[in-house]
Amino acid sequence: MDCGKSTLALQLDYTQSTHGRKGRIFTSLDRAGEGRITSRLGLSAEAIEIDPEFDFWRFIIGELTTGKRVDYIVCDEAQFYSPEQVDQLARIADELQLDVYAFGILSDFRTHLFPGSQRLIELADRIESLPLGPLCWCGARGTHNARTLDGIMVTEGTQVVVGDTVTGGEVRYEVLCRAHHRRRMTATRAKATLSPDPLPFDPDNF
Repeated sequence: MDCGKSTLALQLDYTQSTHGRKGRIFTSLDRAGEGRITSRLGLSAEAIEIDPEFDFWRFIIGELTTGKRVDYIVCDEAQFYSPEQVDQLARIADELQLDVYAFGILSDFRTHLFPGSQRLIELADRIESLPLGPLCWCGARGTHNARTLDGIMVTEGTQVVVGDTVTGGEVRYEVLCRAHHRRRMTATRAKATLSPDPLPFDPDNF
């Protein structure tokens, strides 16, 4: 979270398209709703929404056999894809020789790999970590995604919950370093227990 992956996905599509290449953009469960890629910087673009039944291979073959040009595909929120859909992307890269770019996070709020992310690790030609990673409230590099329910960090529940609210309370996400994720020390809890002074790297201070 907060590392700029959606921004980079949109930038990649922009760069490719301005050089005359034709691509398709896909996403799943974006914060803005169905059929869009959005960045926290305010960038956005229309995208094809992926649900569990979507077949990448069938879709791209359909595009090509009806005379449409496809040079590359950009896949955002790839952690939400199924392992079978990741296999389809690998087949597209290998058999159709299309460039496939996938963007996503590796692990969930419990520190477990998403099934789609695990399959991407197993099959990808190249894996890159984005250089501008987020920061924990303490200033250390943020490596873990925490889920809070009504301000309290939780480590159990459904793997995928998207949006700010669900029945039973307000759900939000916060990036923490490993040490503070292990201790369940979110910025809110740190404010209440550690010091009356403002926390370093607390967005509320800016």
